[in-house]
Amino acid sequence: MTTHDPDPLNPAADDPLKPLNIKEKSKRQTAVALKDRTLERKVPQVVAAGRGKIAEQILQLAYDNDIRIREDSALAEMLAAIEIDSPIPPEAFSAVAEIMSYVYRANGQPNPFDALLTDDKKKEDKGTS
Repeated sequence: MTTHDPDPLNPAADDPLKPLNIKEKSKRQTAVALKDRTLERKVPQVVAAGRGKIAEQILQLAYDNDIRIREDSALAEMLAAIEIDSPIPPEAFSAVAEIMSYVYRANGQPNPFDALLTDDKKKEDKGTS
């Protein structure tokens, strides 16, 4: 039987079942703020993003202004990598739409996504008649 000392530079080496090519996620909190531009028929854009203390400030501003928050760490990490004032990337459309629908429902507001889908459906129906 052999033993080895833990490698302080590579803690993943201590777990033989853990893949070595997986990047560790930051333990610091990440927050992203989006600007809803659906009424303008534009894609939402990232208006603030940060980790650690900045993330805490973003969240505190949201709480102070009664802005609903939805937790999705994978999406937050993806959006935090985007430049501020940039539209969300296409691969985030469905996840962001789901979150924004949740926020509208939570605020008791009509969901603009429903209206957009209804408008598009009406246009399709007119085109096929």
